[in-house]
Amino acid sequence: MNRGNQCRLHQGKGAKAGTLSAAAFAALLYHAPGTFAGEAFITDQTGDEVSVLDLGLKHIVAQIPVAGKPAGIAMARDGRTAYVTSPEGKYVSVIDTASRKIVAKIAMPDTPLGIAADPAGGFVYVAGFYQPRLYKIDVRTGAIVASAEVGASPSGVALTADGTLIVTADRDDDQISIIDAKTFTRTGTVKVGEHPFGVTIDPQGERAYTANVESNDISVVDLKSAKLAGTVAVGKRPYAVALAKGRGFSTNQYGGTVSVFDLATLKPVKRISVGDYPEGIETSADGNSVYVVNWFSNEVWVIDAQTLAVTAKMPAGDGPRAFGTFLRETL
Repeated sequence: MNRGNQCRLHQGKGAKAGTLSAAAFAALLYHAPGTFAGEAFITDQTGDEVSVLDLGLKHIVAQIPVAGKPAGIAMARDGRTAYVTSPEGKYVSVIDTASRKIVAKIAMPDTPLGIAADPAGGFVYVAGFYQPRLYKIDVRTGAIVASAEVGASPSGVALTADGTLIVTADRDDDQISIIDAKTFTRTGTVKVGEHPFGVTIDPQGERAYTANVESNDISVVDLKSAKLAGTVAVGKRPYAVALAKGRGFSTNQYGGTVSVFDLATLKPVKRISVGDYPEGIETSADGNSVYVVNWFSNEVWVIDAQTLAVTAKMPAGDGPRAFGTFLRETL
């Protein structure tokens, strides 16, 4: 498939259920102890859908049509709702994860890309790529209730675990913006590497990590001092970062790899070969597995966060991006 002309920023109908074999049905009844029981909701940009992967069965169990070339995704903390941005449709689709149905669509005044959900469940925050602003949406009403100024071409969005700070990766300004969630005003900016795209905040809310696609590195920002704390060289065209077991994991689009580095020393640990053009990446809730979404090879790979071995590969839909948080627990 040629994705050369695919949108790089990056009305639903009901879900299309998968058919289970006898062996797959039996697997539904049992998840091995210590195994993360969950699902991945993968935005398939080329296929105009969200694929639902059962992570125990390791295959697609539903496909939800989502128009507008879906790219960004934010999973609510309780796993009941997924919010999906459509850059070419200028709206956010609200998906009920149990029924696999779109229950609402929220019109946006600008091209939406990155998105993050408030841990308390009241709001989602959407980056408007061209204006540029960060939009605050009340999930109960679907209304945009505020917007904040950020830097040029905001891409990734992340929140601290307590929901007090929001960070945007401002791609064309080579910086992050730090926003106070209560006042919804920008309190500072920090220069990082060239063209930051994905941004991740550690569970303590102390550091933010940006994947810088032009300088091929990860910037580490101390959020308390609002200063650059370090830089880690990684593979070609890093897209996003996950954290697990005291390590950082970055997807390297052009390298077809995941770079692993030590969070304490910021030294490289290993580079792992994965599928073609890896992009979205997230750590399971139990911290044991890292899920890597490969755009060109239409796959999701699983890395053991401790041993760094590839433990599974599973199919995705056409052109999977999964830019954001896409995992949910089901048990």
